[in-house]
Amino acid sequence: MQIGYKLSSEAFGPEELVRQAVLAERAGFDFVEMSDHYHPWLDVQGHSPFTWTVFGTIAAKTERVGLVTGVTCPTVRYHPAIIAQAAATLALVSDGRFTLGVGAGERLNEHVVGEGFPNSVPERHARLREALEIIRLLWSGGYRSYDGRHLRLDDARVFDLPRDLPVIAVASSGPLSARIAAALGDGLFATEPKGQVTQAYHTAGGRGPRYAEVPVAWADEAHTAAQAALRTSPWAVTGWKVMSELPNPVNFQAATATVREEDILGQFACGSDPARYAEVAQPFVDVGFDRLVLQNAGPDPDGFIDFYQRELDQRLRGLTPSGSFA
Repeated sequence: MQIGYKLSSEAFGPEELVRQAVLAERAGFDFVEMSDHYHPWLDVQGHSPFTWTVFGTIAAKTERVGLVTGVTCPTVRYHPAIIAQAAATLALVSDGRFTLGVGAGERLNEHVVGEGFPNSVPERHARLREALEIIRLLWSGGYRSYDGRHLRLDDARVFDLPRDLPVIAVASSGPLSARIAAALGDGLFATEPKGQVTQAYHTAGGRGPRYAEVPVAWADEAHTAAQAALRTSPWAVTGWKVMSELPNPVNFQAATATVREEDILGQFACGSDPARYAEVAQPFVDVGFDRLVLQNAGPDPDGFIDFYQRELDQRLRGLTPSGSFA
Protein backbone atom coordinates (compact mmCIF):
# COMPACT_ATOMS: atom_id res chain seq x y z
CA MET A 1 0.00 0.00 0.00
CA GLN A 2 1.26 3.45 -0.94
CA ILE A 3 -0.24 6.73 0.28
CA GLY A 4 -0.22 9.93 -1.76
CA TYR A 5 -1.00 13.58 -1.08
CA LYS A 6 -3.24 15.48 -3.52
CA LEU A 7 -1.85 18.86 -4.46
CA SER A 8 -4.96 20.96 -5.10
CA SER A 9 -3.92 23.05 -8.08
CA GLU A 10 -7.41 24.61 -8.12
CA ALA A 11 -7.07 25.93 -4.57
CA PHE A 12 -3.43 27.08 -4.37
CA GLY A 13 -0.91 28.96 -6.46
CA PRO A 14 2.28 27.38 -7.80
CA GLU A 15 4.64 28.49 -5.03
CA GLU A 16 2.32 27.10 -2.35
CA LEU A 17 1.95 23.80 -4.18
CA VAL A 18 5.72 23.40 -4.26
CA ARG A 19 5.92 24.15 -0.53
CA GLN A 20 3.23 21.58 0.25
CA ALA A 21 4.99 18.95 -1.86
CA VAL A 22 8.19 19.43 0.14
CA LEU A 23 6.23 19.09 3.40
CA ALA A 24 4.48 15.98 2.09
CA GLU A 25 7.80 14.33 1.32
CA ARG A 26 9.08 15.10 4.82
CA ALA A 27 5.87 13.69 6.35
CA GLY A 28 6.38 10.33 4.66
CA PHE A 29 3.94 10.41 1.75
CA ASP A 30 5.03 8.10 -1.05
CA PHE A 31 3.94 10.41 -3.86
CA VAL A 32 2.17 13.66 -4.63
CA GLU A 33 -0.55 13.84 -7.26
CA MET A 34 -1.76 16.96 -9.05
CA SER A 35 -4.61 17.51 -11.50
CA ASP A 36 -3.87 19.02 -14.91
CA HIS A 37 -6.54 21.71 -15.29
CA TYR A 38 -6.98 24.96 -17.17
CA HIS A 39 -9.83 26.16 -14.93
CA PRO A 40 -10.62 25.51 -11.27
CA TRP A 41 -13.88 23.71 -10.52
CA LEU A 42 -15.26 26.84 -8.81
CA ASP A 43 -14.27 30.49 -9.04
CA VAL A 44 -13.96 30.60 -5.25
CA GLN A 45 -10.99 28.23 -5.49
CA GLY A 46 -9.20 30.87 -7.51
CA HIS A 47 -6.20 29.02 -9.01
CA SER A 48 -5.07 26.78 -11.85
CA PRO A 49 -1.33 27.00 -12.59
CA PHE A 50 0.41 24.97 -15.29
CA THR A 51 0.94 21.55 -13.77
CA TRP A 52 4.03 20.61 -15.76
CA THR A 53 5.98 23.69 -14.66
CA VAL A 54 5.01 23.13 -11.03
CA PHE A 55 6.07 19.48 -11.18
CA GLY A 56 9.42 20.41 -12.70
CA THR A 57 10.06 22.71 -9.75
CA ILE A 58 8.92 20.05 -7.27
CA ALA A 59 11.27 17.54 -8.88
CA ALA A 60 14.16 19.93 -8.29
CA LYS A 61 13.24 20.58 -4.65
CA THR A 62 12.52 17.00 -3.54
CA GLU A 63 14.53 13.81 -3.53
CA ARG A 64 12.28 10.81 -2.91
CA VAL A 65 8.57 11.53 -3.36
CA GLY A 66 6.88 10.30 -6.54
CA LEU A 67 5.08 12.66 -8.93
CA VAL A 68 1.76 11.74 -10.57
CA THR A 69 -0.52 13.68 -12.91
CA GLY A 70 -4.10 13.06 -11.88
CA VAL A 71 -4.96 13.28 -14.70
CA THR A 72 -3.83 14.71 -18.04
CA CYS A 73 -6.07 14.59 -21.11
CA PRO A 74 -3.78 14.03 -24.13
CA THR A 75 -6.39 14.46 -26.87
CA VAL A 76 -7.72 18.04 -27.19
CA ARG A 77 -5.93 20.77 -25.23
CA TYR A 78 -2.69 18.84 -25.69
CA HIS A 79 -1.61 16.67 -28.60
CA PRO A 80 -0.24 13.32 -27.37
CA ALA A 81 3.11 14.09 -28.99
CA ILE A 82 3.51 17.00 -26.56
CA ILE A 83 2.59 14.81 -23.59
CA ALA A 84 5.01 12.10 -24.73
CA GLN A 85 7.80 14.67 -24.77
CA ALA A 86 6.76 16.36 -21.51
CA ALA A 87 6.43 13.07 -19.60
CA ALA A 88 9.78 11.78 -20.85
CA THR A 89 11.49 15.02 -19.80
CA LEU A 90 9.87 15.02 -16.35
CA ALA A 91 10.88 11.39 -15.85
CA LEU A 92 14.48 12.37 -16.59
CA VAL A 93 14.67 15.43 -14.35
CA SER A 94 12.94 13.57 -11.48
CA ASP A 95 15.27 10.56 -11.70
CA GLY A 96 12.44 8.25 -12.67
CA ARG A 97 9.91 9.39 -10.07
CA PHE A 98 7.16 10.37 -12.51
CA THR A 99 3.92 8.51 -13.29
CA LEU A 100 1.77 9.75 -16.16
CA GLY A 101 -1.91 9.66 -15.22
CA VAL A 102 -4.12 10.15 -18.28
CA GLY A 103 -7.84 10.26 -18.96
CA ALA A 104 -10.49 11.08 -21.53
CA GLY A 105 -10.83 14.61 -20.14
CA GLU A 106 -13.42 17.06 -18.88
CA ARG A 107 -15.20 19.72 -20.89
CA LEU A 108 -14.17 22.22 -18.17
CA ASN A 109 -10.57 22.18 -19.37
CA GLU A 110 -10.59 20.94 -22.94
CA HIS A 111 -13.10 23.29 -24.58
CA VAL A 112 -10.85 26.30 -24.01
CA VAL A 113 -8.75 25.83 -27.17
CA GLY A 114 -11.83 26.15 -29.39
CA GLU A 115 -11.56 22.70 -30.97
CA GLY A 116 -14.69 21.42 -29.26
CA PHE A 117 -15.00 18.51 -26.85
CA PRO A 118 -16.58 15.24 -28.01
CA ASN A 119 -20.15 14.79 -26.80
CA SER A 120 -20.08 11.01 -26.97
CA VAL A 121 -18.17 8.83 -24.52
CA PRO A 122 -17.24 6.31 -27.27
CA GLU A 123 -15.49 9.05 -29.23
CA ARG A 124 -13.63 10.21 -26.12
CA HIS A 125 -12.49 6.64 -25.51
CA ALA A 126 -11.45 6.25 -29.15
CA ARG A 127 -9.40 9.44 -28.94
CA LEU A 128 -7.76 8.27 -25.73
CA ARG A 129 -6.84 4.93 -27.34
CA GLU A 130 -5.22 6.71 -30.25
CA ALA A 131 -3.38 9.11 -27.93
CA LEU A 132 -1.95 6.22 -25.90
CA GLU A 133 -0.86 4.47 -29.09
CA ILE A 134 0.94 7.64 -30.21
CA ILE A 135 2.68 8.07 -26.86
CA ARG A 136 3.82 4.44 -26.89
CA LEU A 137 4.98 4.80 -30.48
CA LEU A 138 7.08 7.88 -29.73
CA TRP A 139 8.53 6.23 -26.63
CA SER A 140 9.74 3.35 -28.76
CA GLY A 141 12.29 5.70 -30.32
CA GLY A 142 13.01 7.01 -33.79
CA TYR A 143 10.94 9.11 -36.15
CA ARG A 144 7.30 8.06 -36.10
CA SER A 145 4.08 8.82 -37.96
CA TYR A 146 0.51 7.85 -37.16
CA ASP A 147 -2.72 8.23 -39.12
CA GLY A 148 -5.72 7.64 -36.87
CA ARG A 149 -9.37 8.44 -37.21
CA HIS A 150 -9.09 11.34 -34.75
CA LEU A 151 -5.38 12.03 -34.20
CA ARG A 152 -2.33 12.18 -36.44
CA LEU A 153 1.42 12.31 -36.07
CA ASP A 154 3.80 13.43 -38.80
CA ASP A 155 7.44 12.31 -38.70
CA ALA A 156 8.02 13.13 -35.03
CA ARG A 157 10.68 11.95 -32.59
CA VAL A 158 11.20 12.40 -28.84
CA PHE A 159 14.97 12.73 -28.58
CA ASP A 160 15.37 12.59 -24.78
CA LEU A 161 13.94 9.32 -23.50
CA PRO A 162 14.58 7.86 -20.04
CA ARG A 163 15.95 4.33 -19.78
CA ASP A 164 12.90 3.35 -17.74
CA LEU A 165 9.76 4.83 -19.27
CA PRO A 166 7.09 6.34 -17.00
CA VAL A 167 4.22 4.20 -15.81
CA ILE A 168 0.97 5.23 -17.52
CA ALA A 169 -2.07 5.04 -15.24
CA VAL A 170 -5.36 5.38 -17.13
CA ALA A 171 -8.37 7.01 -15.47
CA SER A 172 -11.47 4.82 -15.52
CA SER A 173 -15.05 5.35 -14.39
CA GLY A 174 -16.51 2.12 -15.79
CA PRO A 175 -15.62 -1.25 -17.32
CA LEU A 176 -14.99 0.10 -20.84
CA SER A 177 -12.32 2.57 -19.78
CA ALA A 178 -10.91 -0.01 -17.35
CA ARG A 179 -10.30 -2.30 -20.30
CA ILE A 180 -8.46 0.53 -22.07
CA ALA A 181 -6.27 0.84 -18.98
CA ALA A 182 -5.48 -2.86 -19.10
CA ALA A 183 -4.77 -2.89 -22.83
CA LEU A 184 -2.80 0.32 -23.31
CA GLY A 185 -1.76 1.48 -19.84
CA ASP A 186 0.39 0.21 -17.00
CA GLY A 187 -2.02 1.07 -14.19
CA LEU A 188 -5.49 2.24 -13.23
CA PHE A 189 -6.77 5.57 -11.86
CA ALA A 190 -10.20 6.23 -10.34
CA THR A 191 -12.13 8.56 -8.06
CA GLU A 192 -14.83 6.17 -6.82
CA PRO A 193 -14.63 2.76 -5.08
CA LYS A 194 -16.33 0.83 -7.89
CA GLY A 195 -15.61 -2.87 -7.81
CA GLN A 196 -16.79 -3.22 -11.40
CA VAL A 197 -13.89 -0.99 -12.50
CA THR A 198 -11.12 -2.86 -10.71
CA GLN A 199 -12.67 -6.21 -11.64
CA ALA A 200 -12.88 -5.29 -15.33
CA TYR A 201 -9.26 -4.10 -15.20
CA HIS A 202 -8.14 -7.35 -13.58
CA THR A 203 -10.21 -9.55 -15.92
CA ALA A 204 -8.74 -7.77 -18.98
CA GLY A 205 -5.24 -8.58 -17.78
CA GLY A 206 -4.39 -5.41 -15.85
CA ARG A 207 -1.81 -6.06 -13.15
CA GLY A 208 -0.36 -2.61 -12.48
CA PRO A 209 -0.75 -0.09 -9.66
CA ARG A 210 -4.30 1.06 -8.95
CA TYR A 211 -4.69 4.71 -7.85
CA ALA A 212 -7.79 6.10 -6.12
CA GLU A 213 -8.58 9.53 -4.68
CA VAL A 214 -10.01 9.43 -1.15
CA PRO A 215 -12.06 12.53 -0.17
CA VAL A 216 -11.03 13.99 3.21
CA ALA A 217 -11.28 17.35 4.97
CA TRP A 218 -9.12 17.93 8.03
CA ALA A 219 -9.82 20.35 10.87
CA ASP A 220 -9.95 19.90 14.63
CA GLU A 221 -13.75 19.71 14.45
CA ALA A 222 -15.85 17.89 11.82
CA HIS A 223 -18.28 20.78 11.24
CA THR A 224 -15.44 23.20 10.47
CA ALA A 225 -13.91 20.72 8.05
CA ALA A 226 -17.22 19.99 6.34
CA GLN A 227 -18.01 23.69 5.92
CA ALA A 228 -14.64 24.24 4.23
CA ALA A 229 -15.29 21.33 1.87
CA LEU A 230 -18.80 22.60 1.20
CA ARG A 231 -17.41 25.97 0.17
CA THR A 232 -14.65 24.75 -2.17
CA SER A 233 -15.39 21.15 -3.11
CA PRO A 234 -19.15 20.42 -3.37
CA TRP A 235 -18.53 19.23 -6.94
CA ALA A 236 -16.83 16.14 -5.47
CA VAL A 237 -20.18 14.60 -4.51
CA THR A 238 -21.75 15.01 -7.96
CA GLY A 239 -20.11 12.01 -9.61
CA TRP A 240 -18.02 11.69 -12.74
CA LYS A 241 -20.83 12.17 -15.28
CA VAL A 242 -21.45 15.70 -14.02
CA MET A 243 -17.77 16.48 -13.54
CA SER A 244 -16.88 15.55 -17.11
CA GLU A 245 -19.62 17.53 -18.85
CA LEU A 246 -19.90 21.05 -17.45
CA PRO A 247 -17.87 23.74 -19.28
CA ASN A 248 -17.08 26.44 -16.71
CA PRO A 249 -16.83 27.10 -12.95
CA VAL A 250 -20.13 29.00 -12.99
CA ASN A 251 -21.87 25.84 -14.19
CA PHE A 252 -20.41 23.84 -11.33
CA GLN A 253 -21.57 26.54 -8.93
CA ALA A 254 -25.12 26.14 -10.21
CA ALA A 255 -24.96 22.35 -10.27
CA THR A 256 -23.84 22.13 -6.64
CA ALA A 257 -26.14 24.77 -5.14
CA THR A 258 -28.21 22.12 -3.36
CA VAL A 259 -25.30 20.17 -1.85
CA ARG A 260 -25.62 20.19 1.95
CA GLU A 261 -23.21 19.71 4.82
CA GLU A 262 -24.66 16.27 5.50
CA ASP A 263 -23.81 15.28 1.92
CA ILE A 264 -20.20 16.22 2.57
CA LEU A 265 -20.14 14.40 5.90
CA GLY A 266 -21.55 11.30 4.25
CA GLN A 267 -18.83 11.09 1.62
CA PHE A 268 -15.77 12.81 3.15
CA ALA A 269 -13.70 11.95 6.19
CA CYS A 270 -14.17 15.22 8.08
CA GLY A 271 -12.49 16.33 11.30
CA SER A 272 -9.70 14.71 13.30
CA ASP A 273 -10.88 11.19 14.12
CA PRO A 274 -8.41 8.74 12.50
CA ALA A 275 -11.03 6.00 12.57
CA ARG A 276 -13.27 7.98 10.21
CA TYR A 277 -10.41 8.34 7.72
CA ALA A 278 -9.85 4.59 7.77
CA GLU A 279 -13.59 4.05 7.36
CA VAL A 280 -13.73 6.21 4.22
CA ALA A 281 -10.56 4.63 2.77
CA GLN A 282 -11.61 1.03 3.41
CA PRO A 283 -14.08 0.68 0.46
CA PHE A 284 -11.29 1.65 -1.95
CA VAL A 285 -9.02 -0.98 -0.44
CA ASP A 286 -11.79 -3.57 -0.50
CA VAL A 287 -12.17 -3.30 -4.28
CA GLY A 288 -8.44 -3.56 -4.91
CA PHE A 289 -6.91 -0.09 -4.97
CA ASP A 290 -3.35 -0.07 -3.65
CA ARG A 291 -2.42 3.61 -4.13
CA LEU A 292 -4.58 5.87 -1.96
CA VAL A 293 -4.46 9.61 -2.69
CA LEU A 294 -5.69 11.75 0.22
CA GLN A 295 -7.52 14.74 -1.26
CA ASN A 296 -7.81 17.23 1.59
CA ALA A 297 -10.52 19.89 1.24
CA GLY A 298 -10.00 21.21 4.77
CA PRO A 299 -8.86 24.74 5.59
CA ASP A 300 -5.37 23.95 6.92
CA PRO A 301 -3.01 21.93 4.69
CA ASP A 302 -0.13 22.13 7.19
CA GLY A 303 -2.35 20.83 9.97
CA PHE A 304 -3.52 17.99 7.76
CA ILE A 305 0.02 16.96 6.79
CA ASP A 306 1.02 16.93 10.46
CA PHE A 307 -2.12 14.93 11.32
CA TYR A 308 -1.27 12.42 8.62
CA GLN A 309 2.24 11.93 9.94
CA ARG A 310 1.07 11.52 13.55
CA GLU A 311 -2.20 9.64 13.18
CA LEU A 312 -2.84 8.26 9.71
CA ASP A 313 0.33 6.95 8.10
CA GLN A 314 0.55 3.55 9.75
CA ARG A 315 -3.22 3.18 10.18
CA LEU A 316 -3.89 3.55 6.44
CA ARG A 317 -0.92 1.44 5.41
CA GLY A 318 -2.30 -1.32 7.62
CA LEU A 319 -5.63 -1.53 5.78
CA THR A 320 -6.14 -4.84 3.97
CA PRO A 321 -8.70 -5.75 1.30
CA SER A 322 -11.52 -8.20 1.64
CA GLY A 323 -13.18 -10.37 -1.00
CA SER A 324 -11.46 -11.25 -4.26
CA PHE A 325 -8.62 -8.77 -3.71
CA ALA A 326 -7.69 -10.09 -0.26
